[in-house]
Amino acid sequence: QVQLVESGGGLVQAGGSLRLSCAASGRSFSTYPVGWFRQFPGKEREFLAGIGWSGGERYYADSVKGRVTISRDNAKNIVYLQVNSLKPEDTAIYYCARARPTSYYTGHYYESTAYDFWGQGTQVTVSS
Repeated sequence: QVQLVESGGGLVQAGGSLRLSCAASGRSFSTYPVGWFRQFPGKEREFLAGIGWSGGERYYADSVKGRVTISRDNAKNIVYLQVNSLKPEDTAIYYCARARPTSYYTGHYYESTAYDFWGQGTQVTVSS
């Protein structure tokens, strides 16, 4: 079992930046790929970025490519998402999740069904 806790969200002005953190407790986190998603009210969760267990195999959604960077510190069991040039339309709940390796490394990294453990989410609100 693994528990994920996101932090770092909050209220930020347009053009600003945030670094979101996903801290894991329990075993079996540092050897798994991890992804970040976001969810708008009434919408499905949207893939943002993913990272392989060793820090390689990074993928980004076209909608945020160039504005976000995913990284991880396996010694601390934390995965980060740096989000820059924030826009009001980035306002959403941001989630991290642990991926099933067989799904992630076979190209399904963008599908929410490829992930088995999720955090509770952190709210990001961008004011104009």
